[in-house]
Amino acid sequence: MFNIRRGAALTLLAGSVVLGSCSAAVTIPTVVCVGEATTYLDWLNGDFKPDTAGTIADPGATTGDLLATVMSRGYITVSTDPDYAPQSSVKPDGTYEGFDIDVATEIATRLGVDVHWETPGWDAITAAGWQGRWDMSVGSMTITTPRKSILDFTQPYYYNPAFLAASTRSKVTKTSDLKFTLPSGATATTLPTDANCAEAIKAGRTEFDLWISSGPTIDAAIAAGTPMVKVGAPVFTEDLSVAFDKSGPDDAALLFKVDQIIGAMHTDGTLTELSKKWYDGADLTVAPAS
Repeated sequence: MFNIRRGAALTLLAGSVVLGSCSAAVTIPTVVCVGEATTYLDWLNGDFKPDTAGTIADPGATTGDLLATVMSRGYITVSTDPDYAPQSSVKPDGTYEGFDIDVATEIATRLGVDVHWETPGWDAITAAGWQGRWDMSVGSMTITTPRKSILDFTQPYYYNPAFLAASTRSKVTKTSDLKFTLPSGATATTLPTDANCAEAIKAGRTEFDLWISSGPTIDAAIAAGTPMVKVGAPVFTEDLSVAFDKSGPDDAALLFKVDQIIGAMHTDGTLTELSKKWYDGADLTVAPAS
């Protein structure tokens, strides 16, 4: 199993399967497109290690903590992906919209501060070492064991089903249509973001017939006219959380405060309301049954 970058997937067409009759054969690469630095890539490579936030203690004092800095300056800086609908996307007027945008804005409101946005690459967000460029990530980040070594996480604010999607050209509509087993039989190819995989399929790039991403992201791409279908049941489900940089300013008080806010948003129905708003009436804020 290995990863390749943009444009290199063409070299993998030799590793493909053929569906259909001889008169209408369709060559389906065993390549599955995923965004860089994602859990979808980890899952395909056999490296996915889901985890939980763990206990978050009240540190008591806020002096010297990032919380005190945020409250003093009157705003909190949040990283977001401008091309990840319906979680977050940029509107024609340059402002942002989406589920993550609304969640981050509500957190800021309950802190009593404004929200400012930064749009770094996903690999930079998940690698930590933010150097104070933004204070927290409200970007549908999955809690994993490797990430917990460099990032602090709140309790999940929602739970995301990851799906396989296939181009309509491929005629794949169910997992049994594949002539290989996921994930072990597939080879991952990465593009910078999940959205780039959908764009490649929409552009007719046949080496990108298969894609794994967030179910809502796939639904949004289909609604936007991408010729593909969502295949089968979720391949796995992720616990998605607000993240903070362990290597940045002390954040114990801010982590505790934001975790309490998220708990309150679960209890008072705010997260459910926002989920139904952005996910066609579905409530993704309830933990799946174990």
